Amino acid sequence: MPKTVDYYFTPASPWTYLGHSRFAQMIARSGAQVNVKPVDYGRIFPVSGGLPLKQRAPQRQAYRLMELRRWREHLGLPLNLEPKHFPYATDLASCMIIAADRQHGAQRAMQLAYGIMQACWAHERNCAEPETLDQVAAGAGLDGPALRAREDEAKAAYGAYTQEAIERQVFGAPTYVLNDEIFWGQDRLDFVERALTR
Repeated sequence: MPKTVDYYFTPASPWTYLGHSRFAQMIARSGAQVNVKPVDYGRIFPVSGGLPLKQRAPQRQAYRLMELRRWREHLGLPLNLEPKHFPYATDLASCMIIAADRQHGAQRAMQLAYGIMQACWAHERNCAEPETLDQVAAGAGLDGPALRAREDEAKAAYGAYTQEAIERQVFGAPTYVLNDEIFWGQDRLDFVERALTR
């Protein structure tokens, strides 16, 4: 029976963007399944001790930029350290990813999620705007308006995934959960891969 990873994230996270392709490749190599679960960290942070970026201490904000620069260079990925449209309201993007998962399956939802992350972190696009999201969806071979038409169903799932994440003690993005073991951060993907292959 294939292993399953629950993938909790927000498309606005640069760390999720940095790890997303490597994680998708691990899933493909291992034959595992992924449950794609965008969640609302605006609800998770207050109950887990997290703070929105602008409320963090200056030294933490400075170190974050240093680490993003290091990982950008290490992975060779395009990444604007301070994109023009960040932070942005992620509810619509998250719901479209959920709708893609419900309608087309996890692989297509993963493709859409990565396209949204690229739009923000590499291309300076505003991913709070329906027009931008529709264009990203079209680039992934999906019908954006059709996905947005499933908003009510997707919103219910978004809320349920967020509550589930809180109950499972998820606190940051990205988080990968395999057999109830939590792996927080794209820098833990080596451990995820070991868990998938043992």
